[in-house]
Amino acid sequence: MSDTAPPTAAVAVSRPRVNPVTKLFAPIPATVALLLTLDWVSAATALACGLLLLGATGLLNRSAWLRSVPVLIGAPLTGLSMVLYGAPSGTTYWRFGLIHVTEGSVEIGIATCLRVLAIALPAVILFLSIDPTDLADGLAQIVRLPARFVLGALAALRMLSLFADDWRQLELARRARGVADRGRVKRFFGQALALLVLSIRRGSKLSTAMEARGFGSDVRRTWARESSLGGADFVVAILALLVGVIIVSVSVATGSWNVVVGA
Repeated sequence: MSDTAPPTAAVAVSRPRVNPVTKLFAPIPATVALLLTLDWVSAATALACGLLLLGATGLLNRSAWLRSVPVLIGAPLTGLSMVLYGAPSGTTYWRFGLIHVTEGSVEIGIATCLRVLAIALPAVILFLSIDPTDLADGLAQIVRLPARFVLGALAALRMLSLFADDWRQLELARRARGVADRGRVKRFFGQALALLVLSIRRGSKLSTAMEARGFGSDVRRTWARESSLGGADFVVAILALLVGVIIVSVSVATGSWNVVVGA
């Protein structure tokens, strides 16, 4: 008779080398440093360090760049608005009505654009590499957030993936009834209201089902997968703090440090 594993044998589950909680808090030192100053040197330094580290870890792939398109579009637009309407100072290049392009507004615009890229781009790419279930395990076991809140947020996040399918089904159903042939704007708002009603109903059913299964109990719960911190998390934390120190040091050394009042 062949040997078989007993029914109670634990199933090995592959765990990420870097805990999702560490990824979530890794951008904080650089973000704090950038929020304290508004200059292009610190922003450029933060962006270069972030891209260098992300490239070394292999996270800068084609999928990450495609999903970062909103950031890549929004950052230059934010900088352009500062160039056109920022506080005027120095040499005036162009003026028309409320638009006042000066040497100071151009510097602020460049710094703002780089600042948005340096803060948002690494955060978006890191968040895309996080599995929601692993993050929920880490937040509950390491950060000690309430299990009811964590599991509710995880369930809601999982439900977001159904929105696209629901929207498509609503669109097909309305076309089958002949109410989606014209009036694209009116159709959009009507369909959005239908999606909202459907989401509320589904959320109510999900909350009832979770309560019935004991997710809302006050008894301390156990977890199927253990979430812990290891050596890789320690290295990432050190690198994150080092990036913050480099940003401040380079900006101060070049004389570009410009403290933002009330930051």
